[in-house]
Amino acid sequence: MKIDILTLFPEMFSPLETSIIGRAKENNLLNINLINFRDYSKDRLKHVDDTPYGGGAGMVIKPEPIYDAYEDVIKNSNSSSHKVIYMSPKGKVFNQEIAKELSKEEHLIILCGHYEGVDERIIEEIVDEEISIGDYVLTGGELPAMVLVDAVARNIGGVLSEDSTKDESFTDGLLEYPQYTRPEEFHGRKVPDVLLSGDHAKVDKWRLEKSLEITKERRPDLYDKYIKNV
Repeated sequence: MKIDILTLFPEMFSPLETSIIGRAKENNLLNINLINFRDYSKDRLKHVDDTPYGGGAGMVIKPEPIYDAYEDVIKNSNSSSHKVIYMSPKGKVFNQEIAKELSKEEHLIILCGHYEGVDERIIEEIVDEEISIGDYVLTGGELPAMVLVDAVARNIGGVLSEDSTKDESFTDGLLEYPQYTRPEEFHGRKVPDVLLSGDHAKVDKWRLEKSLEITKERRPDLYDKYIKNV
């Protein structure tokens, strides 16, 4: 998958060079490019924002530098299709289902807003979908973009083993059961006997019961939805 990120702050994306995402890039499963659309400003001082029409606080990012950066990305792309996502608190709330769907795309272009956002006309012109990572506002779209890239990338074939994702939270609509490893006892707390029994049927039953218990307590909305569908 190819991911182009249009941003004013490419230096913020260093975490995408490490861990699983970094290895995916090294193995050519993921190609991430950072494009500073300030470089496309025709202003002598490279300004990309201006005051909002109608008045109000803050500044709005102008459409021209974003569009010129987008056009350059498309011109230099070998992809047969692409999807443009704008990270915005007004967007659809991101979840695992969306992450899986986006992982099937050939080419993602992610637009990171800043200040009071971007001129609405650029959204109308190039954006396919607005996505939010939660009901709160951040200073810009860079952190949400990293969250999206991480969640999407781990669903790309070959980035993780199939066993690593099949039982994790949200895969079957439930939150994940507790995990344990050595030592068998830590500060007086012991690993549940069933996990030491070697009886896989009992282990599976215990894990499902714990997932149901945790989901019911912490995310009753998910629990109710799961119960209705079983």
